[in-house]
Amino acid sequence: MLSTGVRTTLAVKIFGPDLEIIQRIGQDIERALAPLPGTASVYAERSFGGRYLDIRPDADALARYGLTTGDAQEVISLALGGEEITTTVEGRERYPVQVRYARDFRDDPTTISRLLVGSGNGPQVPLGQVADIRFSPGPPMIRSEGGYLYDQVSIDVRGRDVGSYVRDAHAVVAREVKLPTGYWLRWSGQYEAIQRVKARLQVVVPLTLGIIALLLYLTFGTVAETAIVMLSLPFALVGGVWIMWLLDYNLSIAVAVGFIALAGVAAETGVVMLIYLDHAWQDAAKARSRPTLGELVAAIEHGAVNRVRPKLMTVLAIMLGLVPALWSHGAGASVMKRIAAPMVGGMVTSTILTLIVIPVIYYLWRRGHAEVAP
Repeated sequence: MLSTGVRTTLAVKIFGPDLEIIQRIGQDIERALAPLPGTASVYAERSFGGRYLDIRPDADALARYGLTTGDAQEVISLALGGEEITTTVEGRERYPVQVRYARDFRDDPTTISRLLVGSGNGPQVPLGQVADIRFSPGPPMIRSEGGYLYDQVSIDVRGRDVGSYVRDAHAVVAREVKLPTGYWLRWSGQYEAIQRVKARLQVVVPLTLGIIALLLYLTFGTVAETAIVMLSLPFALVGGVWIMWLLDYNLSIAVAVGFIALAGVAAETGVVMLIYLDHAWQDAAKARSRPTLGELVAAIEHGAVNRVRPKLMTVLAIMLGLVPALWSHGAGASVMKRIAAPMVGGMVTSTILTLIVIPVIYYLWRRGHAEVAP
């Protein structure tokens, strides 16, 4: 809401030069989107809900009496708006003193039309003879963005993700709403934020994964161990996908943040497991330059067993810290739940990955370096 000015889940901003046509387009969009599945509520802003008093001086009529438009505007300004003539001082306080006509002389167009307009020693004529006075409809508030007038259709989406809803809504609006030349639409709200973040993540995520792969290679010095850790990340994310399905959460920015955090924790635990396995393999290699398959299996079992307690401690610490966030109901709870959910579910499959899958993959990789027993 702070970045887009939209209080609802989604909004369609309508840009153009004429607010009356913008309002008509908004009402057409409102009628078109009301029956669309996922629409909880849709409301097009009414641009012409205001009522204004218009006083338009007639230059020809003023000229016949030797008056100017400025003379008429001065009377209107003083009678209706008032004029500050002085300031009273009461101790440390200052109060402006404003003078204007009494309410009886300015409470309706007929009374206002009897106000006298004159200059110097010239004639004084009623304002109604030299100006057109009437009430007219107008916009209570004028919005502009990028130098263009706009109004918006506010939409609340329930029961589906914003991305698929916008795709369907695009098709419905394009089919049922005709835009005159010079008018265009822009989808805003959460969708606009998602699109902006998506474009950023398309650059940041591959760059981050590349940096992680480089750091892993510098740590292990082998492409194989780097690949074991990197290829293990999708398996760790499976639990996050499952819990998202169970809780009926849609993909959002908060969910993406949760998955990124989960990938980081899964990579960290995978690195620690490989370090334990490498130490066990190196200890076995010290006794014999080319250990047998049995010794390889024993070394892997020893390294994996040593990793059980720290892994379970890590998982329990993360889950016990995040489970309360899944039960929260206060301000910001909806965001915190979607950040915590992927990590809680992902830690389950990450544990299985680290304790079972990685040792098996490590065995398949190292068995080529072991001696086959006769």
